[in-house]
Amino acid sequence: MSIRQEVLKYVETKDLPQGKKFRKVSSYFGENTFSIPTMKKHVSKKTFEAFQNWQNAGKQISLEQANEIADSMKQWAMGKGATYYTHWFQPMTGLTAEKHDSFISFEGPGRVMEKFSGSKLIKGEPDASSFPSGGIRTTFEARGYTAWDPSSPAFIIESKLGKTLCIPTIFVSYHGHALDKKLPLLKSDEALSQAAVRFLKFFGNKSVKKVYSTCGPEQEYFLIDKNYYKMRQDLLLTGRTLVGASSPKDQQLEDQYFGSIKERVVDFMYELGEEAYKLGIPVMTRHNEVAPHQYEFAPIFEESNIASDHNQLLMELMKKVALRHNMVCLLHEKPFAGINGSGKHLNWSMSDDKCNNLLNPGSTPESNLQFLAILVSVLRAVYKYADLLRASVAHAGNEHRLGANEAPPAIISVFLGEELTQVLDIIEKGKKSEISRKDIMDLGISRLPIVNRDMTDRNRTSPFAFTGNKFEFRALGSSQNIATPITVVNTIVADSLDFVRTKIEQAAKTKDFNTAVLSVVADLIRDTKKIRFEGNNYSEDWKKEAAQRGLPNEPSTAESLKALIKEENLALFERYKVFAKDELRARYRIWLELYIKVLEIEAKTLNEMVNSSIVPNAFDYQGLLANNVAKIVSLKENAGLKFEDAALEDLKAHLADVTEKIYYARKNSQAMMKFLEDVHSIDEETKARKFFVELKPLMEHIRRHADMLEAVISDEHWDLPKYREMLFIK
Repeated sequence: MSIRQEVLKYVETKDLPQGKKFRKVSSYFGENTFSIPTMKKHVSKKTFEAFQNWQNAGKQISLEQANEIADSMKQWAMGKGATYYTHWFQPMTGLTAEKHDSFISFEGPGRVMEKFSGSKLIKGEPDASSFPSGGIRTTFEARGYTAWDPSSPAFIIESKLGKTLCIPTIFVSYHGHALDKKLPLLKSDEALSQAAVRFLKFFGNKSVKKVYSTCGPEQEYFLIDKNYYKMRQDLLLTGRTLVGASSPKDQQLEDQYFGSIKERVVDFMYELGEEAYKLGIPVMTRHNEVAPHQYEFAPIFEESNIASDHNQLLMELMKKVALRHNMVCLLHEKPFAGINGSGKHLNWSMSDDKCNNLLNPGSTPESNLQFLAILVSVLRAVYKYADLLRASVAHAGNEHRLGANEAPPAIISVFLGEELTQVLDIIEKGKKSEISRKDIMDLGISRLPIVNRDMTDRNRTSPFAFTGNKFEFRALGSSQNIATPITVVNTIVADSLDFVRTKIEQAAKTKDFNTAVLSVVADLIRDTKKIRFEGNNYSEDWKKEAAQRGLPNEPSTAESLKALIKEENLALFERYKVFAKDELRARYRIWLELYIKVLEIEAKTLNEMVNSSIVPNAFDYQGLLANNVAKIVSLKENAGLKFEDAALEDLKAHLADVTEKIYYARKNSQAMMKFLEDVHSIDEETKARKFFVELKPLMEHIRRHADMLEAVISDEHWDLPKYREMLFIK
């Protein structure tokens, strides 16, 4: 019996304690956050009003007021059992980081008391020497600073034995360079707000003081039993299976999507939901996804900065809670070959300080000039900066998804839907026409309700699709921090809002305002037409058509990242004060280096698996076959055993086939390690290019032979958990 078969006996639903007494979500939502209502209860009216004025008008609070907020935050956290606090930040690893400090302060020999000052709330000093910086600082320049982000509420993280107060912060170098994901996001939201306020005032909305981006990221993920996970070196080290033959049944019957959720998974979802709600994370939807053992959580829209923090927290919670249920949550974009991978659809929009959604077309979009001008601004942004959008989702994991028939291709395009397309066509041609609306769907059965039809259908193949009152950026990978894509979208839209406003101002010098708006809108409809596509983005025909339109299609992560260091893009981010040029160049170096390191780890892991697991298992089976052949030949020659010659030839052919596959797996694995040795000292750009062109195909070649061995070797001689086991949970 193989190790795998032995472990199979222990793969079963874990007995869980009886559920807690039911509580309405509204009774505990956000109870572990120092939210605005919580702060209002704990600080003086004067300090609370000063804090709100700081957030709304940018007038800094005093140190005395910061001390009061810090002390109130400490008392609130200690009242919930917290003994430590941390500045919680998001370095350029894409993950989160924290350094815990105790509240205690020594008051004399053997005496301590709990203190937390405004200065400690506002600023921390973690060692920055070992975080990625892309050359912004050298290793010996270790000092870095965290600074409180008061727009995102502090929260408490619970463990079995204690609780920690976490304070969301930015992270900068000694010289003030952004070393994190959050600070550029905050800067981009400020840039968007300023551009959008100027735009809205130009359209007569004089009272608007602030505009902010909003988003709701749909989080896809896989679950597998922890016993399987611990037996897979590739999952442990890389987050994806580097080898594994397809299961005879996977997603081809289409019976998983929105199907009945297994009780073990529902229990996980219930606990995750409760933990998320306590942290104020507004998870709204949960369901089965397309692939077996794949699921999704989707939240309600929030301000982008908070939504970004919440998504990072949600991913951490998913991993923690899964372990309590004897499962592991896989967030890699392609943990299993041959079936759908996991994305993270970023629903993005804009709202003003009166809670008006700026992407709401209203009932008559053709006469809503402000909406039309904003719409073409977004179209221009996507058309002009498609390379930046592609770069914002470029990383090693996502390279497996983009272009497969499960995710948008690397070609960036926009879907608007039938009605908006008709509106833009009318404006482009300058002809007035009646727009047909069929917004009532009569299902023809009296006992069923009449259904209101949305303005647009959904195009699930489009990378950037308008879905009624927002855009859905569908090209994100499931594991990535959403802050960078939001930062890019905010910045390019800010640029386009300014561009369109300026164009209208110029046109209005010789035309009335409405005519000026429509003429600029019409021009931009024509100028950006190449970026619009209403059909199947997965099709080969679209790839050919996109090439004819001159749209970029860059499947390589390394090549697409070069958009970050194009001069016009560097100038864009510097103009809007989102990134200095050296900050953006640093990110290019960091993400290129990360891509190389991920592939190196995968290649070395694959080599170890080939030599320590796959080939030894194959040798055992090869020995069994060879022994059988020898015995059969001996029996035929010495005992007169009679059978057709073809039967012996078939057995010998099977042995030869297994022997050949072992040879090629070993040969290519050796070639892979020789390749890594040869490219070790070359520059990173060349290395990254070679990894995409040479290393990845070599790894796939090794996998192909390993998977063919798995398909023929007996279960008794194969130790690695198989897809047919991992993908169908008990």
